[in-house]
Parts: sequence; C-alpha cells; structure tokens
Amino acid sequence: MCRHLAWLGAPRSLSDLVLEQPHGLLVQSYAPRRQRHGLMNADGWGVGFFAAERKQPARWRSSRPLWADPSFASVAPVLSAGCVLAAVRSATAGMPLDETAAAPFQSGRWLMSHNGVVDRAILGPHPDAESVCDSAQLAAHLFDYGPERTAEFVADVGSRDPGARLNVLLTDGHQIIATRWNDTLSYLHRDDGVVVASEPYDDDPRWADVPEHHLVEVSGDTVTLTELEA
Repeated sequence: MCRHLAWLGAPRSLSDLVLEQPHGLLVQSYAPRRQRHGLMNADGWGVGFFAAERKQPARWRSSRPLWADPSFASVAPVLSAGCVLAAVRSATAGMPLDETAAAPFQSGRWLMSHNGVVDRAILGPHPDAESVCDSAQLAAHLFDYGPERTAEFVADVGSRDPGARLNVLLTDGHQIIATRWNDTLSYLHRDDGVVVASEPYDDDPRWADVPEHHLVEVSGDTVTLTELEA
C-alpha cells in the first residue's frame, strides 16, 4: 500500500516528477504496476520540496486522490526543485483519512514517507506525531531515533513486528535514505540525478531493483546499497 519517490539532482518540475511520467505517481494512484497490497492509492497524496531561499522544505498535502486535484496540476509545471519527495496513499484499515495522515511527514529539514504497514502497539504512541496513523507514528519515532540510524531503526522495528512492511524514504535536501523491507523499491541513476521509487515511473532500462532488506543511500551522484539485518 502506498507508492512514493524521491529525486536528488538538477532541478526538475513537480509536474515532471509527479504527474507527467507514463507510469508515475499519478498513474500509480489508480493503476500501480508492482503494488502487492491494495489495488489503488486514492486516500490522499503529498509532495515536499526544497527551495533555495527556504531553510526548511515546503509541503503540499491533500486527503483527495491525486487525480482529483486540479489546483496542484495547474501550478506543478512552474514549481521546480533539486530535491523532491512525493507519495500517494492507500490508507491502512482503521487509519484516519485527513491530510495530516498523508506523507511526507516533517521534522526540521527532514521529510519522510512510509510505504507499508506497522503495528502501532510495537512503536508506542508518540505525542509529537502529525497523525495517529501508523506511518506518522513511525516517522515521529524515526525522527527522534535519528535519520542517520535508519538502518538500525528499521531492523529493530522489523524484528519486533515480523509482519511489518517498512519501506521508508527520507531526505534532508542533500541526501536520500531509503529502505526496502517487505515491499518493492527501485532506483534510476540518470546523468542529472537519482530517483528512488516504489516502482519505476517509466520503462528506462537503467532502472535497478533494490534487493530485499537493503538500505539505499544517495549522496551527490553516488548510490550505496547496504544489506540490513533481517
């Protein structure tokens, strides 16, 4: 459930990254190609991006399906950034459907999205989470734990909740950190930057699938994969 992507590189428009790709997040909101859990992602969407004149990222989130937001479609072509994190949501049963439950979640310069599900009882309630939903609770705990310790955090939560799907995606505008844990994840290394995504947004043969239980770190034009303890 849920699909997400992050871009780090030369400035690209939000429309190019989110709406225009032949199998991008817009299409994935109603017809994902690799999604194993759920058929569509119509329970909201969000995008966060870093502008040069701002210390912290800007966010646009909605509880509506991405295809039902003409206001975003009208401005997305003129909004560009060198670092973007975006997601479409398929809500876990029993979770709220308001926009505060839509990724990306934020702490200072950090943005995070979660593609999966986790038992909130394993995490414990976090008073500063943006929502009571499982993904927001996970984000708040990870922000406290430290994004630089994402590998350790995900392995720990996964060991305590064997049924969890813990694909997380984080960025602070300078780097991307992602995990593949019981769901799909791929990356595309282009001449002008790197995309990390739940699934390829086009049929470019340069897309590479991330192995199960691995950490992905993107810094500059370098992509590093590290095996996680299962």
